[in-house]
Amino acid sequence: MTDAPDFRDTVFLPKTDFPMKAGLATKEPAILERWARINLYQKLREQRAGRERFILHDGPPYANGDIHMGHAMNKILKDIVVRSQTLLGKDAPYVPGWDCHGLPIEWQIEKQYKDKKRNKDEVPPAEFRAECRAYAAKWVGVQREQFKRLGVMGDWEDPYLTMNFESEAIIAGELLKFAESGQLYRGAKPVMWSPVEKTALAEAEVEYEDVVSTQIDVAFEITEAPNAPELVGAHAVIWTTTPWTIPVNQALAYGPEVEYVLLPEGGSPRNFLVAKELASAFFARCSRENPGLQAYSEVDWKSFKGSDLAGATARHPMHHLGGFFARPRPFLPGDFVTTDAGTGLVHMAPDHGEDDFLLCKAHGIDPVFAVEGDGMYRADWLWLGGQGSVINKKFTASDGPICTDLREAGGLLAASDDFAHSYPHSWRSKAKIIFRATPQWFIPMDKNVADGVAPRCAEEETILTRQGSNTATLRQAALAAIEETRWVPEKGRNRISAMVEGRPDWVISRQRAWGVPIPIYVNRKSGEYLRDAAVNARILDAFRSGGADAWFAADHQQLLGADYSLDDYEVVNDILDVWFDSGSTHSFVVEQRYGKGVRANLYLEGSDQHRGWFQSSLLESCGTRGHAPYDAVLTHGFALDGQGKKMSKSLGNVVDPLKIIGESGSDILRLWVSQTDYFEDVRIGKEVLAGTGDAYRKLRNTFRYLLGALDGFTDTEKLPVAEMPELERYVLHKLAGLDAELKQAVNDFEFNRYSRALTDFANEDLSAFFFDIRKDSLYCDAPTDPKRRAYRTVLDTLFHALVRYAAPIISFTAEEVWQARYPSEDGSVHMLEWPVLPELAGTLSADWAEVRALREKVTEAIEPYRREKTIRSSLEAEVTVPALPLSAEALAELFIVSKVTQGGDSVTVQPTERLKCGRCWRHLPEVANDGALCDRCSGVVTE
Repeated sequence: MTDAPDFRDTVFLPKTDFPMKAGLATKEPAILERWARINLYQKLREQRAGRERFILHDGPPYANGDIHMGHAMNKILKDIVVRSQTLLGKDAPYVPGWDCHGLPIEWQIEKQYKDKKRNKDEVPPAEFRAECRAYAAKWVGVQREQFKRLGVMGDWEDPYLTMNFESEAIIAGELLKFAESGQLYRGAKPVMWSPVEKTALAEAEVEYEDVVSTQIDVAFEITEAPNAPELVGAHAVIWTTTPWTIPVNQALAYGPEVEYVLLPEGGSPRNFLVAKELASAFFARCSRENPGLQAYSEVDWKSFKGSDLAGATARHPMHHLGGFFARPRPFLPGDFVTTDAGTGLVHMAPDHGEDDFLLCKAHGIDPVFAVEGDGMYRADWLWLGGQGSVINKKFTASDGPICTDLREAGGLLAASDDFAHSYPHSWRSKAKIIFRATPQWFIPMDKNVADGVAPRCAEEETILTRQGSNTATLRQAALAAIEETRWVPEKGRNRISAMVEGRPDWVISRQRAWGVPIPIYVNRKSGEYLRDAAVNARILDAFRSGGADAWFAADHQQLLGADYSLDDYEVVNDILDVWFDSGSTHSFVVEQRYGKGVRANLYLEGSDQHRGWFQSSLLESCGTRGHAPYDAVLTHGFALDGQGKKMSKSLGNVVDPLKIIGESGSDILRLWVSQTDYFEDVRIGKEVLAGTGDAYRKLRNTFRYLLGALDGFTDTEKLPVAEMPELERYVLHKLAGLDAELKQAVNDFEFNRYSRALTDFANEDLSAFFFDIRKDSLYCDAPTDPKRRAYRTVLDTLFHALVRYAAPIISFTAEEVWQARYPSEDGSVHMLEWPVLPELAGTLSADWAEVRALREKVTEAIEPYRREKTIRSSLEAEVTVPALPLSAEALAELFIVSKVTQGGDSVTVQPTERLKCGRCWRHLPEVANDGALCDRCSGVVTE
């Protein structure tokens, strides 16, 4: 028996050296090194000079540790945006930056001191600040390399640092703009204070945790009641979950519209005044501590209107201590008093609550500053002076010194350590914070700019005109700017608007050492700060030459000049809120590099920055320029573990991006970011990354196929679109649709949509459809055959489009793919622009969605025969199908079957009796015997 001829050498199989195995972890560093060697970022700046510019302004991370998954997600998303805008042909620079001041860095140095048994307060300030600067510089260097390893392209040789001397000078200059226009004041009011860090905190530096606190009911004996004399001798009852504020009580607040009742204590002459709606809850709390207090029938209750308490006074339970505690406590009307909880009466400690402060201030009652920065009552305080910190649970517990003393004085009616609620903590130390009145510097939210001060800026006239007003406050300007900004997603607009509408004045001072000082001189007699442009100019010159340290080592008389005597002025040494630093970055990054008045096209950070950087930048820019520093703001969610839990070292569920990069490569992380619905919180874990890995392999194999199938392709082989078969023209139509969708996704910053559309096209339209159908033509048609030429022409178009589309997402792989086909030391896929697709000729005769749907039905109908091995390959099948406007021969090729008969009501299948071509394996009528050649293959082999 003679062996069948072997025609394998006559088949045109794809050829490529591009490996199926990615090996990203080892390849990517080499690609990074090449990008650095050819100075790719600078080449792009030169290439795109004069083009439309797109500026994504980088929100600065803290320079204080290795990057985590949140960093990776944020930086990758920024890089995808920048690269996609670059692909559109724009000049899209990216200047990375770091926040180098503030508590996060200072806290790390203090921890190092504690480890070495050193007291921070004994270290010279200049030495301490130098250590903070060195620490920040170290981590800038570490994080820079880690961010670069993610494939983030930017001006890494010239990033911005808030601790650069020029940056510090501009930050100080921005603060002085507020000062010069009168938009700055020093006042004593309660602010969020960390007793552990001993400084005021911003809202963005606070996180809320569930805690269990002590709740107490305390009786204040009424001593005067001009509108209801029968209340004299009764006890007004207050309820609080902060027992430590009782030693600083100065008044009681009532609701003018609240109905109060007087409750008798059984076997005692005492009566208790509480809101009628809360009487039952009051009875329930007090039954254990005071069993004599009984829930008498309401007929025994005597009612009073809230207005009856006007002019009344009470005495503090610890009045026997004299001094501060012997003063009468007035009853004050408070609109904030409700009957939602407690007793309907609220004790007022103006040192420790904003409502308390404002109400007491309106009635001439000032804070007493009893609690020191470490959370302890000052040593000379009559009650509990110098004792334990107020955030110490044992100190405030029901058996602690506060409750014990109140109980002995007869003022404690109930106390229990079981009140569960949410309470603010410092996000750095994780310790509880308190509200504490201290002298601080504020930027007012509601001061009219036109009230006797110079306008903040020329742009303000625009805002005033738009508002139909001749005055504007910072709050009004900010809210107007929010309306003019694009928010992605749109819900961000309402979120930040609500925050700005309800926020108090901006506390910009901190009692720390590391940061930009508030460079102001305050007149010792008038209390007014000096507003002199010449003095400020000298201050800023000193900052530029010596940085912020220049203020602490300055000859202040020289800075003041001959017109002022230092003896008349206090030198302010408070540090600026670090959020003011980062809120000013638009001035020394965007404007300084691209021109005065230039705004960023986009700010992009996590959703927590509505109360952080987005807001501080908004307020700073509106206060000095009259508009937002950005045109659009994009917010993303947080990275959670695979089960949707917050990552925590204590839970052991932290997913380390550096480990993923070391094992799988950055492109896997980049593809994961692009595939997530990052507008919400996203999950990452082994299962999630496994899915990402599968998606990556499919994309990589698509490129590998294209490279192999285009082996030897040149322009001379190209075929005009008008001469192509309908299948090729249909794929080009699909490509045009993809192109439009991707452009829209870039405009909408929806890269999950972008990534999904790209991968779906590669998998479904190409690999599972177009490539599958045309492999016969690629392998077996003659190189000069118009159909094969058309196919390879479309493959070339697909290659140039897909490698560009993929470049913003899988940046390393796209570069590897491009270099595999067009090797060049100086070239890069990232210097290319959005593909220009060929113009489509005419309309398509068939409804290709219908054709593809029928193709799926044919495949499904053949499958049972394959399982039974009646048919081993679809090429062995003959099918009958409903009629379509394509020839039977064209449909047989599309369905990859031997024969198609049109006109049936449904799909039917039968094995073919035709014989198989020994080269292309198709079953065709002209094949005389198995292994012989069909007419096409015979002609190709002969040629």
